[in-house]
Formats: sequence, C-alpha cells, structure tokens
Amino acid sequence: MIKLESMAPEFCLPNQDDVEICFRDLKGKWIVLYFYPKDNTPGCTTEACDFSDTASDFGALNAVVIGVSADSTKRHRAFIESKDLSITLLSDESKTMLHEYGVWQLKKNYGKEYMGISRTTLIINPDGIIKAIWEKVKVKDHAKEVREKLEELAKS
Repeated sequence: MIKLESMAPEFCLPNQDDVEICFRDLKGKWIVLYFYPKDNTPGCTTEACDFSDTASDFGALNAVVIGVSADSTKRHRAFIESKDLSITLLSDESKTMLHEYGVWQLKKNYGKEYMGISRTTLIINPDGIIKAIWEKVKVKDHAKEVREKLEELAKS
C-alpha cells in the first residue's frame, strides 16, 4: 500500500480519448488522483460530477483532477459525454496501476467477497510526493474536502 510522504508510483495509461497520460508529464502540477469502481454507477457518478463541477477551483490551484478505473476508454468517453464531465479519466483495464497503488482489494457486499477497486483519493504535490490519502471514500462532500485540503497544502 502507498504511504503518505512517499513518491507516487509512475504510470502511463490511456485517457477517454485514447491519449496516453503519464505521471512524468504531470510533474510540476498538483495532482488529485482518485480511484473509483465503475462508470455510470450512483456513487461514481456523484463523485465524478462533483469533481467536474469544481474543476476550475482545482485548476486555479495549479491542480489537475484525474479519475482512474478499470473501465475501457470507450466506456469513459460515454460516461463523460452522458454526464458532461470536464475531468480526465484513465483506463486501467490491466489493473497494473490499481495494484501498484494498492487500491485493487478484497471487498464484501451482501456477504459475497470479490476483488475490486477501493474508492481512494490522493493528493500528489508537484514533485511527485503523496501529501494526502483518503481511503474507503464516502462521496458526499468529498470533492469539497479534497479542495480544502489542497488549498491548505498549496499554502505551506
């Protein structure tokens, strides 16, 4: 599992437009990296819409918001178009990044166990260091909480 104050693992994944986005290309900016289970599900839609609605606030703080799931780039495109999202979504169908960041975990639902993405958010500073981690995220007011933490970190 990743730890606070550690270097964020490198990644290169395709976005919703099949353009490869690499961690090295984002250095110099704050990165809000959030992992979510599935496009077009209630909690994931709320989270994506909330981050999208506040994207300009994050942009004003020299931050980029990036969502990651195991959904295909095609599903991401459809999700973005149907919800008019303004954030970048990365596709990790191989689950490589999900494993490296420790978010591919055993989950339980109605007594059944299965492997899936644990909803997690990170703030990574312009040097690539993880400065904040939220695990098992509850989506209500989460984007606001992340923005407030980023404002605090950007000042120090």
